[in-house]
Amino acid sequence: MAISLKGSIKKKSAAEDQPIITIYGVPKIGKSSLAAEFPRPVFIQTAAGESVPAGIVADTIEVRSYNDLCDAIGALVNEEHNYATAIFDSTTGLENLIRAEACARNGWKNIEDPGYGKGYKVAASIFLEYIDGIMTLRSLRQMAVIQLGHCDISRFESPTTDPYSRYRVNLHKDAADIIEANSDVIAFLNFKASIKKVDAGFNKQLTHAEGGGTRWMFLEERPGFIAGNRFSMPAELQFKKGEGYAALAKYLPAPLAEAA
Repeated sequence: MAISLKGSIKKKSAAEDQPIITIYGVPKIGKSSLAAEFPRPVFIQTAAGESVPAGIVADTIEVRSYNDLCDAIGALVNEEHNYATAIFDSTTGLENLIRAEACARNGWKNIEDPGYGKGYKVAASIFLEYIDGIMTLRSLRQMAVIQLGHCDISRFESPTTDPYSRYRVNLHKDAADIIEANSDVIAFLNFKASIKKVDAGFNKQLTHAEGGGTRWMFLEERPGFIAGNRFSMPAELQFKKGEGYAALAKYLPAPLAEAA
């Protein structure tokens, strides 16, 4: 197909597409509760241990294999429904399904069976298949996509400073790179803490962390964590129960209108 500048250039902005959002954070901070606030959600539960938050009734689809996952995405793309947000809970379960698929396709006992990191590379290629699926879900059905992840502390070998530790979504590096690169928003949920020095006597001082129960969504990267967004959001937003989506919605595209 011939391409010319006159007929091929279109103006487009990030605000035209529904977002793909990765929400991760410390345990029990309310990741699922925040996701459930988004418009007309459906939870795609990727592991047996995942559940919707207490006090919330939500539509769920249980997937226990990669084929189940593909079928669930396909159903949301092709069948009539009124959902506006697909929530994948969690990325840990998603990674396990993808690793199992990589092993099944290649006759491996486990993801490390082929050696030399090959298993993780194959799993990464299947992660890209999943990304194609959620991109299709967004483009054809105008659905927002949320991926819920647990966090891990990893060591970052910076080329410009000494190495340091930071929070990141708890996935193999190749998988985390793919999830992060294809997210419009990466929100890290945590409590704020301050370090206080206490006189312990005998010319010694002890330090301990202090902080309230206020939850925060961190939306710009800092040395201590991965975060970011494409919607000019502030670096951090307070997350109050029942008000998290409202705080984010000011910066996000309006959701697809509900069918009559």
